[in-house]
Amino acid sequence: MKLDKVGGVGFSLAGILNGLILSSCLLHSSEAFAKPLGKQESDIEQYRKLFLEQQKEFEKQRQIIAEQGKEIEILKARLDSLTNKTAGIKPAPVNKAANPPMVAAVAQRNNGAPNPLPSKPVGEAPPQTKEKARPPEIPRLSETVGGVLTRQGNFVFEPSLDYSYIDNNRVFLDAFTFIPAIAVGLIDIRQIKRHSFIGSLGARYGITDRLELEFKVPYVYRDDTQRSRAVSIGASVDETFNATSNDIGDLEFAARYQLTGGSGGWPILIGNLVATVPTGKSPFEIEYALAQGVPGAQFPLELPTGTGYFSFQPSITALYPTDPAVFFGNISYSYNAETSEDVGDYEPGDSVGLSFGMGFGLNERSSFSLGYSHKHVFRSELNGFEMDDSELDIGQLLVGYSFKYTPRTTLNLSLGIGTTDDAQDVKLNVRVPITFDFLSSGS
Repeated sequence: MKLDKVGGVGFSLAGILNGLILSSCLLHSSEAFAKPLGKQESDIEQYRKLFLEQQKEFEKQRQIIAEQGKEIEILKARLDSLTNKTAGIKPAPVNKAANPPMVAAVAQRNNGAPNPLPSKPVGEAPPQTKEKARPPEIPRLSETVGGVLTRQGNFVFEPSLDYSYIDNNRVFLDAFTFIPAIAVGLIDIRQIKRHSFIGSLGARYGITDRLELEFKVPYVYRDDTQRSRAVSIGASVDETFNATSNDIGDLEFAARYQLTGGSGGWPILIGNLVATVPTGKSPFEIEYALAQGVPGAQFPLELPTGTGYFSFQPSITALYPTDPAVFFGNISYSYNAETSEDVGDYEPGDSVGLSFGMGFGLNERSSFSLGYSHKHVFRSELNGFEMDDSELDIGQLLVGYSFKYTPRTTLNLSLGIGTTDDAQDVKLNVRVPITFDFLSSGS
């Protein structure tokens, strides 16, 4: 009986000890679990606040995107209306109440902070230009071919320098011919070398985008060398005579107007009118001297710097742009007014001209052109009688270069090579147009 009691008591003590240990473990585990639960509740509350903020920001961005969608729909309707109006199609009605397409927005985090979307529109519709079609830019080859019309309100100051050289052999026959091999009288063989420099100051102003006016003041320097020998009188020494002259030339006025815009596959047509006023020294005012070594031969003591008469030249220029070339052509008629001089009533012959060619754009700043021009001058009249050997044919091969040095300054260089006996052997022209925008500076 004692043993049983002792064993029972031992058993109960062991159970009590086990119970205490288990209770202690449960108490410690409950305290350990209580702390993470509180921390988790705090983190959940922070995430809930962040979610609400992001939801509000998303709602704002959704409203902004909806407004942009409405603006895009309105701009698209205007574009369709303009396109249909150009093509002659009646535009379809636009439903402004239609909901614009929705665009999903994704919020990103940067360094633990939200990265909100922009609060203003990030794009703008491209501006609609109302600029009219303008002639393409090609190197200027003459007064009626090349360049573009001056914009409205723009003033172009254009200094230029022109050089030409002529080397010509002439035979003067003042004799009676019985048969082609026998002549009685004076036969004068003359070689003429002529250098001409013309410096000009020009100004152009754009009245409208399609109309420009131009005024030019030239200053002429000429140097002639003539060598003559009379072959029928046994002269053994050539007579050489030099003459130089420099003075103001003939004033020039010009007007150009763009007739067509080049739509519908048609070329761009430009009407030109160039008029000259005889302000230079007239050929009829030149004094001559008799040559001592060659009887009957005359040499000028000075050289003319003008024509001595009024002239008017209307013309039409056609430009047909393609890619990458621009084809051009010009047809002109020159009317030369009659003048009364000491020698009598002199009526210079009128002339007709034709030129054509093409221009190429190498890049945004440089281009070149190649063309040909031909002018036929009709016979002149003196006191109602036609003058022999006054009919001329002047043909030239033209090459032009253009370089845009600055947005407002361009360098033009043209070269003319004579292809007929009456044409100048070489002709060089350098122009430097400088543009001033009065409308922009005034505003």
